Amino acid sequence: MLIKGQRLTVAAATVAALVLCTTVSSTAGSTATAGEAGVDAAAPVPAALGGWVGTWQTAPAAGVDNTPNGYPNHSIRNIVHTSIGGGTARVRLSNAFGKSPLPISATVAVAESGTGPKAVAGTMRELTFGGAKTTTVPAGAEVVSDPVRLAVPADGDLLVTTFTPTPSGPVTYHPAAMQTSFFTRDGDKAAEESGTSFTEKTSVWHYVAGVDVLAPEVRGAVVALGDSITDGVGGTASTNRRWPDHLADRLLARPRPRQLGVLNSGISANRILLDGGNPSAGVNALARLDRDVLTSTGVRTMILLEGINDIQQTPHQTDPEQIIAGMRQIVLQAHARGIRVIGGTITPFKGWRTYDETLEATRVKVNEAIRSGRIFDGVVDFDRAVRDPQDPQKMRAEFDSGDRLHPGDAGFKAMADAIDLALL
Repeated sequence: MLIKGQRLTVAAATVAALVLCTTVSSTAGSTATAGEAGVDAAAPVPAALGGWVGTWQTAPAAGVDNTPNGYPNHSIRNIVHTSIGGGTARVRLSNAFGKSPLPISATVAVAESGTGPKAVAGTMRELTFGGAKTTTVPAGAEVVSDPVRLAVPADGDLLVTTFTPTPSGPVTYHPAAMQTSFFTRDGDKAAEESGTSFTEKTSVWHYVAGVDVLAPEVRGAVVALGDSITDGVGGTASTNRRWPDHLADRLLARPRPRQLGVLNSGISANRILLDGGNPSAGVNALARLDRDVLTSTGVRTMILLEGINDIQQTPHQTDPEQIIAGMRQIVLQAHARGIRVIGGTITPFKGWRTYDETLEATRVKVNEAIRSGRIFDGVVDFDRAVRDPQDPQKMRAEFDSGDRLHPGDAGFKAMADAIDLALL
């Protein structure tokens, strides 16, 4: 039973955050953080260890409010969208924000469509964990399933269905999925191909954190670390038009050895220096860096677009040097893992409810530092890609979702098109 009448459909909180977008400027070369050797973008990068590469990922943000018992006897069918394909898959399940051990079982299948709970006939696979059909995820942890043979389509949709039989504490979830998924309260339906039992809808992802494919000919993955803009807020739900989705489409047009997985670690309302104003905004980017980027499967490049929420959310950060210092620390930690970092300039927000000249001056100073080439290994100028040439402090009307902060579908495509693929 859902606690106190709570719906499993959790609306994404109003997002006062720009997402970590990444558009790479072709004019930016490989640069180094002060006092540190940079990552050579031209150097050959070996295939991911063991041939595993992430094809889809989300960033767990919080535990669902008012779920002290979890969702006992619930089956939740999460719809997730792939970047690269492969013939073998494994799934990552998360209890990152749980307070108790999480007993869970799961299946994976190819979705008949990206809008319904029906599986393609013959593709349902029961997941095991060390050979067992169920596993218990410790509080604060995640688990990786055993590999299963499955023809995972590139640029396709999968169904990752979980079943939690008993009370298990707060439910780890990603709020702004921009994707409708499904659930049932009627027991273990995880292996049901027809999906007929999944009559209730949810706008968030529960428990599932990532899907990897065995792709030894693919050199790795790109992770987008950001906020609501990376999350896709402002775009059309259940259509996969976030800028990382458009980036994945561009990469898929290349020959297989030059393709890369694209992983989305955006959390709406996320900040670099402080935790968000509400739990669904996640912890600050530095605190979640290891879980959401550095340990992502096959990661070779990070695209960072964060900072607008540090500026426009309360308390406002008006000292650009503090934001820049946070960015430098992200780069430092990524370089220690051999990951190059591409910095995205912060997009315009004139007309958004908190905009003023002081905050705009901070954004301009941070963008100047990003463009200088002294922070990142490369730059993607998202600001230039979407701003109005006649009024650079605001977004072009055709790229604006309507709230003056978040791009819409056309704006997300413009951002992805601005990325120099050679930097990845």
